[in-house]
Amino acid sequence: MGQPSNEQNQSMPSIWVRSLLVIERAGNRLPAPAILFVLLIFLVIIISAVCDWLGITGVHPASKEILEVNSLVSFDALRWWLQNAVKNFISFAPVGPVVVVMLGLGIAEHSGYLSALLRRMLHWLPANALTFGTVMVGILSSIAVDAGYVVAIPLSGVIFALAGRSPLIGIVACFAGVSGGFSANLMVGPVDAILAGISTEAAHLIDPSYLVSPVANYYFMVASTFIIAVLATWVTHRWVEPALAKMSLADKPEEIEQKLELSAQERKALTISSFVLLGFIVLVATLVIPETGVLRDVDTGSIVRSPFMSGLVVLIALGAALAGIVYGRVSGLYQGYNEVVEGMEGAMKTLAGYLVLMFFAAQFVSLFSWSNLGAVLAVNGAHVLEQLQLPMLLNLVMFIIMAASINLVVGSASAKWAVLAPVFVPMLMLNGITPEVTQTAYRIGDSSTNIITPLMPYFPLVVALMQRYAPNVGVGTLVALMLPYSLTFLFVWSIILGFWVGLGWPLGPM
Repeated sequence: MGQPSNEQNQSMPSIWVRSLLVIERAGNRLPAPAILFVLLIFLVIIISAVCDWLGITGVHPASKEILEVNSLVSFDALRWWLQNAVKNFISFAPVGPVVVVMLGLGIAEHSGYLSALLRRMLHWLPANALTFGTVMVGILSSIAVDAGYVVAIPLSGVIFALAGRSPLIGIVACFAGVSGGFSANLMVGPVDAILAGISTEAAHLIDPSYLVSPVANYYFMVASTFIIAVLATWVTHRWVEPALAKMSLADKPEEIEQKLELSAQERKALTISSFVLLGFIVLVATLVIPETGVLRDVDTGSIVRSPFMSGLVVLIALGAALAGIVYGRVSGLYQGYNEVVEGMEGAMKTLAGYLVLMFFAAQFVSLFSWSNLGAVLAVNGAHVLEQLQLPMLLNLVMFIIMAASINLVVGSASAKWAVLAPVFVPMLMLNGITPEVTQTAYRIGDSSTNIITPLMPYFPLVVALMQRYAPNVGVGTLVALMLPYSLTFLFVWSIILGFWVGLGWPLGPM
C-alpha cells in the first residue's frame, strides 16, 4: 500500500490512543472477575449492615408491603448461607443451560463440523458481497461461542487476500460482526440462555413467578442481525477502508496457512451432517408447529410455556451433537464413541473459568437477594425515576449508555449482567419497563463497545492476526479502526430499539 508519513499516521489515532491507554491502565488494575465478585459480596455485606442500622426501608407499590433490609452481618445470615451455598450455585439459572448446550457444541467443534461449516460459508461468498457476507458469518458464528474468533476472523483475512483486497479489512469487518454483533443472531444460543436466566432471577425480586425466556429477544435479534450486517458493511466502505489506506502500515507477505478449501471427504461429511441436522430441525418443527403438537403445553397449547421452550437448550445441544457425530464419522475423524466423549470433555475444560466465575456470581446474587437490598433499592430508585418523570425511552437510552461505558473496563457480559440485573431489572419493572426490554437494552450497550476495549479477552488475538500482514499494527490502530463501528452500532441500534418499543412490537414470542 502506498502510505503517507508516520507523522500523519500518528496524528489520526493519537486522541484515541491516549484515551485507550487511560482506560487500559484503569482496567488492568481491576482484579479477575471472580475476585471482583468476592469483593462485591463483602461490599453487599457492609451495605446491608449499614442500611439495617439506619432503618432504610421501601414500600412495594403493588402490595404496599414495607420492605426492610436484612443485615448480612448476623448469625441468621451465616446459617442461611452455609445451608444454601451449594444450592445457590447448582440452581443458579445461567449454569445448567450453558453446561448442557456446550456438551453438544463441544462435539460439533471437536469433530470439525463447525470449522468446516464456517469455511464453507466464507468460501461461498460472492465477490460483490464479500464484506456483507463476512460480517454476517461473523454474527452467526456467535452461536458457537468462541468459534468466530478462532476460525471466522483468521479465514476472513485469507479470503480478502485471495480476492485481491487488504486482509486487514477482512479481519476488521469480521471482528465487527463476531464481537460487535455478538447479541444478534438468527438462532438461539448460549448467550440467550445465560442472560435470560440472570434476568429471571432479578425479576423474581418483584414477581416470583416471572419467567424470562431464552427467546425473549428473538424477533429483535433476528432483525438486528441484518441491520448490524448492513451497518458494518456501510461503515467498512465509508470510513474504515479509507482510514486504513491513510495509515502507514508496512505490508508483510503472509503465507496463507489456513486451509480454506475443503477436501472431497470433508465436503461429503459436511453435506451429509448438514442434511441430518436439517432433518432434526424438521422433526422438531413437526412436533411444535401443529396446534396439537406434542411439544406444546398440554393444557393451553401454548408454545411460550411449553416443553419445547423449557427444553430448547437441550434440543440445541442434541442437534449440534448429532451433526458433529455424523460429520466425525463420515470424515473419518471419529473411529468410535471415545472421540465423542473427548469432544464433550474438551468443552467442559473450556468452561472451567466460567464455572468458577458463576460460583461466586451465584453467591453474590443470592446474598444480594436475601438481604432484600435489591428490592429496597428498586422501589426507592423507581420512586426517584417516577418523580423525575423521564420518558421511558430516555431511561432506556441512559441505561444503554451506562452498560456500554461499563463494558470498557469489565469485559464479561454475564458477569456485568449478574451485577446490574438485580438492581435495574426490578427498578425498571416498577416503572413499566419489562425485563425483556431491559435485557435488550443491556445487550445493545454491551455488544457495541466490545470491539473497542482491549480488556476483551480476544482483542489481543485480533491485533496479533493483523500483525501477520502489517507488523506495525498496534492496539491503537485496531481501536481507531473499530471506533466507527462501535459508535454507529450504539447510535443506530438504540434508535431502532426506541422505535420498536414505541410501536409496541413484541421483542420475542409472547
